[in-house]
Amino acid sequence: MMASAPSPKTPGSPVPAPKETETKTESPSKTPPTKDGKKTPDRKRKSESESEASKASPSPKKPKVVKEEVERRDEKEDEKRKKQEDERLKMQVLVSNFSEDQLNRYEMFRRACFPKSSIRRLMQSITGSSISQNVVIAMAGIAKVFVGEVVETALDVKEQWEGNTPIQPKHLREAVRKMKTRDILPSKQHKRLFKL
Repeated sequence: MMASAPSPKTPGSPVPAPKETETKTESPSKTPPTKDGKKTPDRKRKSESESEASKASPSPKKPKVVKEEVERRDEKEDEKRKKQEDERLKMQVLVSNFSEDQLNRYEMFRRACFPKSSIRRLMQSITGSSISQNVVIAMAGIAKVFVGEVVETALDVKEQWEGNTPIQPKHLREAVRKMKTRDILPSKQHKRLFKL
């Protein structure tokens, strides 16, 4: 027999709703709650230890950290944009003050480039493997800077020797010789590290 309280079952009276029971499944080692719904001492100790652990080591506030990083990144990007705009404005002022001859030279400098197909062929013949487009572009830029340095040095040599004449091959040869003595250019006579 069940030990439940008798319920009146008269026609027309509402049927009482059944009491809700806990649907959690507990492992067999844990004791179930008592009949009056209070927690057992084991559960109480566990909940106290969990609350103490949460107080001792607070969870990291990731949203705040992420927000600060985003703000820093935005500040850096703004600074970069300002610098780029300042440089662009300075270049505009400089170019607007060029004489006609200087402007023609500047335009020629901007348009001048090495043919990428020749650079690719040369690099492939040296390395013996295929070269990507980005490497070819980078090498073309490096070659342009190198030629600019050689021409600048040749202009200095020309001014020392003769004055106001055009650059000749002898000026270029002397410029390359000077660059080798200053270790700007590698010389052909390099020391062998290993004997093969």
